[in-house]
Amino acid sequence: MRDCFEIRDGDVGGRIGRLTVPRAGVTVETPALLPVVNPNLQTISPARLEDEFGAEILITNSYIIRQTDDLRERALDVGLHELLDFSGAIMTDSGSFQLAEYGEIEVTTEEIIQFQLDVGSDIGTPVDIPTPPDVAREQAETDLEITQEALADAEAIDTGDMLVNAPVQGSTYPDLRERAGRHADATDLDVFPVGAVVPLMNAYRYDDMVDVVAGAKRGLGADCPVHLFGAGHPMMFALAVAMGCDLFDSAAYALYARDGRYLTVQSTEHLEELDYFPCSCPVCAEHTPEDVRGFDEETRERLLAEHNLHVTFEEIRRIKQAIRSGNLLELVETRARGHPAMLDGYRALLEHADQLEREDPVSKGSFFYLSDESARRPEVLRHHDRLDRLSLDGTVLLTEGGTPKEHDYDAVWRVVPPFGPFPRALSETYPLTAEVPERVDTDAYLAAADGVSRLVDANPDVTVTLAHDDWPDVALESLPDGVALENLASPRHADAEE
Repeated sequence: MRDCFEIRDGDVGGRIGRLTVPRAGVTVETPALLPVVNPNLQTISPARLEDEFGAEILITNSYIIRQTDDLRERALDVGLHELLDFSGAIMTDSGSFQLAEYGEIEVTTEEIIQFQLDVGSDIGTPVDIPTPPDVAREQAETDLEITQEALADAEAIDTGDMLVNAPVQGSTYPDLRERAGRHADATDLDVFPVGAVVPLMNAYRYDDMVDVVAGAKRGLGADCPVHLFGAGHPMMFALAVAMGCDLFDSAAYALYARDGRYLTVQSTEHLEELDYFPCSCPVCAEHTPEDVRGFDEETRERLLAEHNLHVTFEEIRRIKQAIRSGNLLELVETRARGHPAMLDGYRALLEHADQLEREDPVSKGSFFYLSDESARRPEVLRHHDRLDRLSLDGTVLLTEGGTPKEHDYDAVWRVVPPFGPFPRALSETYPLTAEVPERVDTDAYLAAADGVSRLVDANPDVTVTLAHDDWPDVALESLPDGVALENLASPRHADAEE
Protein backbone atom coordinates (compact mmCIF):
# COMPACT_ATOMS: atom_id res chain seq x y z
CA MET A 1 0.00 0.00 0.00
CA ARG A 2 1.16 3.54 -0.77
CA ASP A 3 1.55 5.48 2.44
CA CYS A 4 0.87 8.82 0.76
CA PHE A 5 -2.75 8.11 -0.22
CA GLU A 6 -5.68 7.05 1.93
CA ILE A 7 -9.22 6.53 0.63
CA ARG A 8 -11.86 7.77 3.07
CA ASP A 9 -15.09 7.40 1.10
CA GLY A 10 -16.25 6.30 -2.33
CA ASP A 11 -19.08 6.09 -4.85
CA VAL A 12 -18.85 4.29 -8.21
CA GLY A 13 -15.14 4.78 -9.05
CA GLY A 14 -14.99 8.15 -7.30
CA ARG A 15 -13.07 8.54 -4.06
CA ILE A 16 -12.67 11.10 -1.32
CA GLY A 17 -9.06 10.63 -0.33
CA ARG A 18 -6.18 12.15 1.57
CA LEU A 19 -2.95 12.72 -0.36
CA THR A 20 -0.13 13.30 2.11
CA VAL A 21 2.59 15.52 0.63
CA PRO A 22 5.43 15.23 3.17
CA ARG A 23 7.80 17.78 1.69
CA ALA A 24 5.12 20.48 1.90
CA GLY A 25 3.91 19.25 5.27
CA VAL A 26 0.30 19.23 4.06
CA THR A 27 -2.42 16.72 3.34
CA VAL A 28 -4.60 17.43 0.30
CA GLU A 29 -8.17 16.20 0.21
CA THR A 30 -9.12 14.68 -3.13
CA PRO A 31 -10.75 15.11 -5.59
CA ALA A 32 -8.59 18.21 -5.86
CA LEU A 33 -8.01 20.93 -8.40
CA LEU A 34 -4.48 22.10 -9.12
CA PRO A 35 -4.65 25.56 -10.69
CA VAL A 36 -1.88 25.96 -13.25
CA VAL A 37 0.38 28.88 -12.42
CA ASN A 38 2.50 30.33 -15.20
CA PRO A 39 5.52 31.73 -13.38
CA ASN A 40 5.85 34.45 -16.04
CA LEU A 41 2.18 35.46 -16.19
CA GLN A 42 0.03 35.20 -13.06
CA THR A 43 -3.57 36.20 -13.76
CA ILE A 44 -4.42 35.42 -10.14
CA SER A 45 -1.61 35.22 -7.61
CA PRO A 46 -0.94 31.91 -5.85
CA ALA A 47 -1.49 33.65 -2.51
CA ARG A 48 -5.02 34.57 -3.61
CA LEU A 49 -5.58 31.05 -4.95
CA GLU A 50 -4.82 29.80 -1.45
CA ASP A 51 -6.52 32.45 0.67
CA GLU A 52 -9.64 33.25 -1.36
CA PHE A 53 -10.31 30.09 -3.35
CA GLY A 54 -9.06 27.44 -0.93
CA ALA A 55 -6.45 25.90 -3.24
CA GLU A 56 -4.44 23.31 -1.30
CA ILE A 57 -2.18 22.40 -4.21
CA LEU A 58 -1.10 23.96 -7.50
CA ILE A 59 1.07 23.03 -10.46
CA THR A 60 3.73 25.02 -12.26
CA ASN A 61 6.23 24.24 -15.00
CA SER A 62 9.75 23.55 -13.80
CA TYR A 63 11.06 23.48 -17.38
CA ILE A 64 9.99 27.09 -17.97
CA ILE A 65 11.58 28.10 -14.68
CA ARG A 66 14.78 26.27 -15.52
CA GLN A 67 15.01 27.82 -18.99
CA THR A 68 14.33 31.40 -17.77
CA ASP A 69 17.50 32.84 -16.26
CA ASP A 70 16.04 35.15 -13.61
CA LEU A 71 13.37 32.64 -12.56
CA ARG A 72 15.94 29.85 -12.33
CA GLU A 73 18.26 31.87 -10.11
CA ARG A 74 15.46 33.04 -7.83
CA ALA A 75 13.99 29.55 -7.54
CA LEU A 76 17.37 28.07 -6.64
CA ASP A 77 17.97 30.90 -4.19
CA VAL A 78 14.65 31.10 -2.30
CA GLY A 79 12.75 27.99 -3.42
CA LEU A 80 9.43 27.57 -5.21
CA HIS A 81 7.22 28.27 -2.22
CA GLU A 82 8.71 31.72 -1.64
CA LEU A 83 9.02 32.40 -5.35
CA LEU A 84 5.30 31.76 -5.84
CA ASP A 85 4.18 32.88 -2.36
CA PHE A 86 2.23 29.67 -1.72
CA SER A 87 2.32 27.52 1.41
CA GLY A 88 0.36 24.53 0.07
CA ALA A 89 1.71 21.68 -2.02
CA ILE A 90 3.40 22.47 -5.34
CA MET A 91 3.58 19.96 -8.19
CA THR A 92 5.94 20.68 -11.07
CA ASP A 93 5.70 19.52 -14.67
CA SER A 94 8.86 18.52 -16.47
CA GLY A 95 8.59 20.02 -19.94
CA SER A 96 6.75 17.10 -21.49
CA PHE A 97 4.04 19.51 -22.66
CA GLN A 98 6.68 21.55 -24.48
CA LEU A 99 8.04 18.30 -25.89
CA ALA A 100 4.61 17.46 -27.28
CA GLU A 101 4.20 20.98 -28.70
CA TYR A 102 7.65 21.56 -30.17
CA GLY A 103 9.11 18.07 -30.58
CA GLU A 104 12.26 18.65 -28.54
CA ILE A 105 13.40 19.92 -25.14
CA GLU A 106 16.86 20.45 -23.70
CA VAL A 107 16.65 18.40 -20.54
CA THR A 108 16.76 14.78 -19.36
CA THR A 109 14.73 13.12 -16.64
CA GLU A 110 17.76 13.04 -14.33
CA GLU A 111 18.41 16.76 -14.86
CA ILE A 112 14.80 17.93 -14.44
CA ILE A 113 14.12 15.74 -11.40
CA GLN A 114 17.29 17.07 -9.76
CA PHE A 115 16.25 20.63 -10.59
CA GLN A 116 12.77 20.07 -9.17
CA LEU A 117 14.37 18.67 -6.04
CA ASP A 118 16.76 21.64 -5.78
CA VAL A 119 14.05 24.30 -6.06
CA GLY A 120 11.80 22.66 -3.47
CA SER A 121 9.09 21.01 -5.56
CA ASP A 122 6.80 18.79 -3.51
CA ILE A 123 5.75 16.50 -6.37
CA GLY A 124 8.12 16.14 -9.33
CA THR A 125 7.65 14.74 -12.81
CA PRO A 126 9.99 12.86 -15.19
CA VAL A 127 10.24 13.59 -18.92
CA ASP A 128 7.63 11.25 -20.34
CA ILE A 129 6.45 11.06 -23.96
CA PRO A 130 2.85 12.31 -24.29
CA THR A 131 1.79 10.27 -27.31
CA PRO A 132 -1.10 11.93 -29.20
CA PRO A 133 -4.37 10.12 -29.90
CA ASP A 134 -4.80 7.85 -32.91
CA VAL A 135 -1.14 7.35 -33.76
CA ALA A 136 0.05 4.05 -35.18
CA ARG A 137 0.30 1.37 -32.54
CA GLU A 138 4.00 0.93 -33.26
CA GLN A 139 4.65 4.57 -32.35
CA ALA A 140 2.52 4.30 -29.21
CA GLU A 141 4.49 1.24 -28.09
CA THR A 142 7.85 2.86 -28.83
CA ASP A 143 6.90 6.05 -26.98
CA LEU A 144 5.63 3.98 -24.06
CA GLU A 145 8.97 2.20 -23.78
CA ILE A 146 10.74 5.58 -23.60
CA THR A 147 8.32 6.75 -20.91
CA GLN A 148 8.95 3.60 -18.90
CA GLU A 149 12.69 4.23 -19.16
CA ALA A 150 12.05 7.72 -17.78
CA LEU A 151 10.17 6.20 -14.85
CA ALA A 152 13.11 3.93 -14.15
CA ASP A 153 15.47 6.91 -14.29
CA ALA A 154 13.26 8.82 -11.85
CA GLU A 155 12.97 5.83 -9.55
CA ALA A 156 16.77 5.57 -9.33
CA ILE A 157 17.13 9.12 -7.97
CA ASP A 158 17.05 9.73 -4.22
CA THR A 159 14.30 12.34 -4.02
CA GLY A 160 13.91 12.32 -0.24
CA ASP A 161 10.47 13.57 0.77
CA MET A 162 9.57 14.76 -2.74
CA LEU A 163 6.83 12.64 -4.28
CA VAL A 164 7.28 11.71 -7.94
CA ASN A 165 4.73 11.29 -10.71
CA ALA A 166 4.61 8.13 -12.82
CA PRO A 167 2.77 9.18 -16.01
CA VAL A 168 0.61 6.57 -17.72
CA GLN A 169 0.76 6.84 -21.51
CA GLY A 170 -0.37 4.62 -24.40
CA SER A 171 -2.30 6.91 -26.76
CA THR A 172 -5.84 5.69 -27.53
CA TYR A 173 -5.02 2.01 -27.02
CA PRO A 174 -6.74 0.91 -23.78
CA ASP A 175 -4.62 -2.24 -23.54
CA LEU A 176 -1.43 -0.13 -23.72
CA ARG A 177 -2.83 2.17 -21.05
CA GLU A 178 -3.53 -0.88 -18.90
CA ARG A 179 -0.01 -2.18 -19.48
CA ALA A 180 1.42 1.25 -18.66
CA GLY A 181 -0.67 1.47 -15.50
CA ARG A 182 0.50 -1.94 -14.33
CA HIS A 183 4.13 -1.00 -14.99
CA ALA A 184 3.77 2.34 -13.17
CA ASP A 185 2.06 0.69 -10.22
CA ALA A 186 5.01 -1.69 -9.86
CA THR A 187 7.43 1.21 -9.36
CA ASP A 188 8.13 3.00 -6.10
CA LEU A 189 6.71 6.25 -7.53
CA ASP A 190 3.78 7.98 -5.92
CA VAL A 191 1.21 9.76 -8.13
CA PHE A 192 -0.13 8.48 -11.46
CA PRO A 193 -1.09 11.03 -14.12
CA VAL A 194 -3.00 9.79 -17.15
CA GLY A 195 -1.28 11.81 -19.85
CA ALA A 196 -1.92 13.08 -23.37
CA VAL A 197 -5.70 13.37 -22.95
CA VAL A 198 -5.91 17.11 -23.69
CA PRO A 199 -6.35 16.54 -27.45
CA LEU A 200 -9.27 14.22 -26.70
CA MET A 201 -10.94 16.77 -24.46
CA ASN A 202 -10.29 19.64 -26.87
CA ALA A 203 -12.06 17.57 -29.54
CA TYR A 204 -14.91 16.70 -27.11
CA ARG A 205 -14.03 13.00 -27.38
CA TYR A 206 -15.16 12.24 -23.86
CA ASP A 207 -16.08 8.67 -24.73
CA ASP A 208 -12.50 7.98 -25.84
CA MET A 209 -11.22 9.73 -22.72
CA VAL A 210 -13.30 7.39 -20.59
CA ASP A 211 -11.91 4.34 -22.38
CA VAL A 212 -8.35 5.62 -21.87
CA VAL A 213 -8.90 6.20 -18.16
CA ALA A 214 -10.64 2.83 -17.77
CA GLY A 215 -7.62 1.12 -19.32
CA ALA A 216 -5.20 2.94 -17.02
CA LYS A 217 -7.33 2.15 -13.97
CA ARG A 218 -7.35 -1.56 -14.79
CA GLY A 219 -3.57 -1.54 -14.51
CA LEU A 220 -3.30 0.70 -11.44
CA GLY A 221 -3.96 -0.47 -7.90
CA ALA A 222 -6.73 0.96 -5.76
CA ASP A 223 -4.14 2.79 -3.63
CA CYS A 224 -2.84 4.81 -6.60
CA PRO A 225 -3.84 8.50 -6.67
CA VAL A 226 -4.75 9.25 -10.29
CA HIS A 227 -4.18 12.63 -11.92
CA LEU A 228 -5.94 13.46 -15.19
CA PHE A 229 -3.37 15.72 -16.83
CA GLY A 230 -4.78 18.87 -18.43
CA ALA A 231 -8.43 18.31 -17.49
CA GLY A 232 -9.58 21.84 -16.83
CA HIS A 233 -13.26 22.22 -17.77
CA PRO A 234 -15.67 21.72 -14.85
CA MET A 235 -18.33 20.06 -17.00
CA MET A 236 -16.29 16.86 -17.23
CA PHE A 237 -15.00 16.59 -13.66
CA ALA A 238 -17.90 14.47 -12.36
CA LEU A 239 -17.49 12.01 -15.25
CA ALA A 240 -13.74 11.73 -14.67
CA VAL A 241 -14.13 11.36 -10.90
CA ALA A 242 -16.70 8.59 -11.42
CA MET A 243 -14.06 6.77 -13.48
CA GLY A 244 -11.58 7.06 -10.60
CA CYS A 245 -9.58 10.25 -11.20
CA ASP A 246 -8.49 12.14 -8.08
CA LEU A 247 -6.51 15.18 -9.29
CA PHE A 248 -7.09 17.72 -12.05
CA ASP A 249 -4.89 20.56 -13.22
CA SER A 250 -6.53 23.54 -14.85
CA ALA A 251 -5.14 26.39 -16.88
CA ALA A 252 -8.61 26.85 -18.39
CA TYR A 253 -9.62 29.43 -15.80
CA ALA A 254 -6.92 31.81 -17.08
CA LEU A 255 -6.70 30.80 -20.74
CA TYR A 256 -10.44 31.10 -21.26
CA ALA A 257 -10.55 34.44 -19.44
CA ARG A 258 -7.82 35.77 -21.73
CA ASP A 259 -10.07 34.87 -24.65
CA GLY A 260 -13.16 36.48 -23.12
CA ARG A 261 -14.79 33.16 -22.25
CA TYR A 262 -16.98 32.45 -19.24
CA LEU A 263 -17.18 28.92 -17.79
CA THR A 264 -20.28 27.17 -16.52
CA VAL A 265 -20.58 23.55 -15.41
CA GLN A 266 -22.33 22.74 -18.67
CA SER A 267 -20.73 24.93 -21.30
CA THR A 268 -18.40 27.77 -22.26
CA GLU A 269 -19.98 31.11 -23.04
CA HIS A 270 -18.53 34.20 -24.68
CA LEU A 271 -18.78 37.32 -22.56
CA GLU A 272 -19.88 39.34 -25.59
CA GLU A 273 -22.98 37.15 -25.96
CA LEU A 274 -24.16 37.24 -22.33
CA ASP A 275 -26.95 39.49 -21.08
CA TYR A 276 -27.08 37.88 -17.62
CA PHE A 277 -24.65 35.95 -15.45
CA PRO A 278 -26.18 32.55 -14.47
CA CYS A 279 -24.08 32.42 -11.31
CA SER A 280 -23.98 33.91 -7.80
CA CYS A 281 -20.21 33.90 -7.20
CA PRO A 282 -18.78 37.22 -5.91
CA VAL A 283 -17.91 38.37 -9.44
CA CYS A 284 -21.34 37.63 -10.85
CA ALA A 285 -23.17 38.93 -7.79
CA GLU A 286 -21.43 42.29 -7.98
CA HIS A 287 -21.28 42.82 -11.75
CA THR A 288 -23.38 42.42 -14.88
CA PRO A 289 -21.94 41.26 -18.19
CA GLU A 290 -22.21 44.84 -19.40
CA ASP A 291 -20.17 46.01 -16.38
CA VAL A 292 -17.40 43.51 -17.09
CA ARG A 293 -17.31 44.33 -20.79
CA GLY A 294 -16.77 47.97 -19.84
CA PHE A 295 -13.60 47.40 -17.84
CA ASP A 296 -10.09 47.62 -19.23
CA GLU A 297 -8.64 44.43 -20.67
CA GLU A 298 -6.59 43.50 -17.59
CA THR A 299 -9.51 43.94 -15.17
CA ARG A 300 -11.91 42.10 -17.48
CA GLU A 301 -9.51 39.19 -17.75
CA ARG A 302 -8.97 39.05 -13.99
CA LEU A 303 -12.70 39.09 -13.21
CA LEU A 304 -13.43 36.36 -15.73
CA ALA A 305 -10.60 34.25 -14.33
CA GLU A 306 -11.96 34.71 -10.81
CA HIS A 307 -15.42 33.60 -11.89
CA ASN A 308 -13.98 30.65 -13.79
CA LEU A 309 -12.14 29.55 -10.66
CA HIS A 310 -15.19 29.98 -8.45
CA VAL A 311 -17.35 27.79 -10.68
CA THR A 312 -14.56 25.21 -11.00
CA PHE A 313 -13.91 24.88 -7.26
CA GLU A 314 -17.66 24.84 -6.63
CA GLU A 315 -18.00 21.81 -8.91
CA ILE A 316 -15.22 20.00 -7.05
CA ARG A 317 -17.06 20.59 -3.76
CA ARG A 318 -20.35 19.46 -5.32
CA ILE A 319 -18.70 16.25 -6.50
CA LYS A 320 -17.30 15.55 -3.03
CA GLN A 321 -20.73 15.93 -1.50
CA ALA A 322 -22.21 13.65 -4.18
CA ILE A 323 -19.64 11.00 -3.27
CA ARG A 324 -20.45 11.40 0.41
CA SER A 325 -24.20 11.24 -0.29
CA GLY A 326 -23.89 8.28 -2.65
CA ASN A 327 -25.42 9.98 -5.68
CA LEU A 328 -22.41 10.69 -7.88
CA LEU A 329 -23.95 8.96 -10.91
CA GLU A 330 -27.02 11.17 -10.63
CA LEU A 331 -24.69 14.17 -10.89
CA VAL A 332 -22.83 12.60 -13.83
CA GLU A 333 -26.12 12.02 -15.60
CA THR A 334 -27.18 15.62 -15.00
CA ARG A 335 -23.91 16.84 -16.50
CA ALA A 336 -24.27 14.40 -19.40
CA ARG A 337 -27.51 16.12 -20.41
CA GLY A 338 -25.62 19.39 -20.91
CA HIS A 339 -23.80 18.38 -24.11
CA PRO A 340 -24.10 15.48 -26.59
CA ALA A 341 -20.39 14.67 -26.23
CA MET A 342 -20.82 14.40 -22.47
CA LEU A 343 -23.68 11.96 -23.04
CA ASP A 344 -21.31 9.89 -25.18
CA GLY A 345 -18.87 9.96 -22.26
CA TYR A 346 -21.54 8.80 -19.80
CA ARG A 347 -22.59 5.98 -22.10
CA ALA A 348 -18.94 4.96 -22.44
CA LEU A 349 -18.64 4.96 -18.65
CA LEU A 350 -21.59 2.57 -18.39
CA GLU A 351 -19.86 0.21 -20.82
CA HIS A 352 -17.33 -0.24 -18.01
CA ALA A 353 -20.03 -0.94 -15.40
CA ASP A 354 -18.51 -4.31 -14.53
CA GLN A 355 -15.19 -2.62 -13.75
CA LEU A 356 -16.85 0.14 -11.72
CA GLU A 357 -19.07 -2.30 -9.83
CA ARG A 358 -16.03 -3.71 -8.05
CA GLU A 359 -15.38 -0.28 -6.48
CA ASP A 360 -18.98 0.83 -6.00
CA PRO A 361 -20.34 0.63 -2.42
CA VAL A 362 -22.97 -2.04 -1.89
CA SER A 363 -25.20 0.35 0.06
CA LYS A 364 -25.52 4.12 -0.23
CA GLY A 365 -27.98 6.97 -0.30
CA SER A 366 -30.19 6.90 -3.36
CA PHE A 367 -30.82 5.50 -6.81
CA PHE A 368 -32.80 7.76 -9.12
CA TYR A 369 -33.81 6.25 -12.44
CA LEU A 370 -33.39 9.27 -14.72
CA SER A 371 -33.10 7.84 -18.22
CA ASP A 372 -32.61 4.65 -20.20
CA GLU A 373 -28.88 4.87 -19.30
CA SER A 374 -29.83 4.20 -15.67
CA ALA A 375 -30.73 0.63 -16.67
CA ARG A 376 -27.02 -0.06 -17.22
CA ARG A 377 -25.70 1.31 -13.94
CA PRO A 378 -23.33 -0.84 -11.84
CA GLU A 379 -26.03 -1.39 -9.21
CA VAL A 380 -28.28 -3.10 -11.77
CA LEU A 381 -25.40 -5.26 -12.96
CA ARG A 382 -24.56 -6.25 -9.39
CA HIS A 383 -28.17 -7.21 -8.66
CA HIS A 384 -28.32 -9.39 -11.75
CA ASP A 385 -25.04 -11.09 -10.84
CA ARG A 386 -26.39 -11.87 -7.38
CA LEU A 387 -29.46 -13.51 -8.84
CA ASP A 388 -27.16 -16.28 -10.05
CA ARG A 389 -26.49 -17.20 -6.41
CA LEU A 390 -30.13 -17.57 -5.33
CA SER A 391 -31.67 -21.01 -5.10
CA LEU A 392 -35.40 -21.63 -5.55
CA ASP A 393 -37.64 -24.71 -5.57
CA GLY A 394 -41.08 -25.53 -6.91
CA THR A 395 -43.24 -22.75 -8.31
CA VAL A 396 -42.45 -19.05 -8.08
CA LEU A 397 -44.53 -15.97 -8.83
CA LEU A 398 -42.64 -12.84 -9.82
CA THR A 399 -45.05 -9.94 -9.63
CA GLU A 400 -45.17 -6.19 -10.01
CA GLY A 401 -48.27 -6.19 -7.84
CA GLY A 402 -48.99 -7.41 -4.32
CA THR A 403 -49.21 -10.97 -3.04
CA PRO A 404 -52.40 -12.71 -4.27
CA LYS A 405 -55.02 -13.29 -1.53
CA GLU A 406 -55.14 -16.95 -2.44
CA HIS A 407 -52.33 -18.79 -4.17
CA ASP A 408 -50.44 -22.08 -4.15
CA TYR A 409 -47.02 -20.77 -5.19
CA ASP A 410 -44.01 -21.89 -3.18
CA ALA A 411 -42.62 -18.34 -3.26
CA VAL A 412 -43.86 -14.90 -4.28
CA TRP A 413 -41.21 -12.36 -5.21
CA ARG A 414 -41.42 -8.78 -6.35
CA VAL A 415 -40.22 -7.70 -9.79
CA VAL A 416 -39.38 -4.05 -10.46
CA PRO A 417 -37.79 -2.51 -13.55
CA PRO A 418 -34.86 -2.13 -14.09
CA PHE A 419 -33.65 -4.64 -11.46
CA GLY A 420 -36.01 -7.51 -12.09
CA PRO A 421 -36.94 -10.06 -9.38
CA PHE A 422 -36.04 -10.06 -5.69
CA PRO A 423 -37.46 -11.45 -2.43
CA ARG A 424 -39.94 -9.13 -0.75
CA ALA A 425 -37.76 -9.05 2.36
CA LEU A 426 -35.24 -6.99 0.37
CA SER A 427 -37.74 -4.30 -0.62
CA GLU A 428 -36.19 -1.74 1.74
CA THR A 429 -32.61 -2.61 0.79
CA TYR A 430 -30.47 -0.42 -1.51
CA PRO A 431 -30.74 -0.18 -4.49
CA LEU A 432 -34.21 -1.76 -4.56
CA THR A 433 -35.53 1.38 -2.89
CA ALA A 434 -34.89 3.18 -6.18
CA GLU A 435 -37.07 6.08 -7.27
CA VAL A 436 -38.41 5.07 -10.68
CA PRO A 437 -40.75 7.20 -12.84
CA GLU A 438 -44.27 6.00 -13.58
CA ARG A 439 -43.58 6.08 -17.32
CA VAL A 440 -40.72 3.62 -17.53
CA ASP A 441 -38.76 3.35 -20.77
CA THR A 442 -38.20 0.15 -22.72
CA ASP A 443 -34.61 -0.24 -21.52
CA ALA A 444 -35.82 -0.56 -17.92
CA TYR A 445 -38.19 -3.36 -18.90
CA LEU A 446 -35.46 -5.09 -20.91
CA ALA A 447 -33.12 -4.90 -17.91
CA ALA A 448 -35.83 -6.35 -15.66
CA ALA A 449 -36.45 -9.13 -18.18
CA ASP A 450 -32.73 -9.87 -18.15
CA GLY A 451 -32.94 -10.21 -14.38
CA VAL A 452 -35.81 -12.70 -14.75
CA SER A 453 -33.78 -14.66 -17.29
CA ARG A 454 -30.75 -14.75 -14.97
CA LEU A 455 -32.90 -16.17 -12.16
CA VAL A 456 -34.48 -18.78 -14.45
CA ASP A 457 -31.09 -19.82 -15.83
CA ALA A 458 -29.75 -20.28 -12.30
CA ASN A 459 -32.81 -22.40 -11.33
CA PRO A 460 -33.78 -24.41 -14.42
CA ASP A 461 -36.12 -26.78 -12.53
CA VAL A 462 -38.31 -24.01 -11.11
CA THR A 463 -41.63 -23.09 -12.68
CA VAL A 464 -41.81 -19.30 -13.00
CA THR A 465 -44.80 -17.07 -13.60
CA LEU A 466 -44.29 -13.35 -14.32
CA ALA A 467 -47.22 -11.10 -13.38
CA HIS A 468 -46.35 -7.88 -15.19
CA ASP A 469 -48.03 -4.51 -15.57
CA ASP A 470 -48.36 -4.40 -19.34
CA TRP A 471 -44.70 -4.81 -20.24
CA PRO A 472 -43.76 -4.09 -23.88
CA ASP A 473 -43.63 -7.05 -26.23
CA VAL A 474 -39.89 -6.67 -26.84
CA ALA A 475 -39.20 -7.29 -23.15
CA LEU A 476 -41.63 -10.23 -22.90
CA GLU A 477 -40.19 -11.82 -26.02
CA SER A 478 -36.70 -11.77 -24.48
CA LEU A 479 -37.79 -14.05 -21.62
CA PRO A 480 -37.05 -17.79 -21.59
CA ASP A 481 -39.77 -19.89 -23.22
CA GLY A 482 -40.82 -21.60 -20.00
CA VAL A 483 -41.90 -18.40 -18.19
CA ALA A 484 -45.68 -18.14 -17.87
CA LEU A 485 -47.14 -14.64 -18.27
CA GLU A 486 -50.02 -12.82 -16.61
CA ASN A 487 -50.86 -9.22 -17.41
CA LEU A 488 -51.88 -7.33 -14.26
CA ALA A 489 -53.36 -4.57 -16.41
CA SER A 490 -56.17 -6.89 -17.49
CA PRO A 491 -59.56 -6.32 -15.70
CA ARG A 492 -59.70 -9.77 -14.10
CA HIS A 493 -56.75 -8.91 -11.84
CA ALA A 494 -58.34 -5.81 -10.34
CA ASP A 495 -59.51 -7.45 -7.10
CA ALA A 496 -57.22 -10.47 -7.03
CA GLU A 497 -54.45 -9.01 -4.84
CA GLU A 498 -54.07 -7.46 -1.43
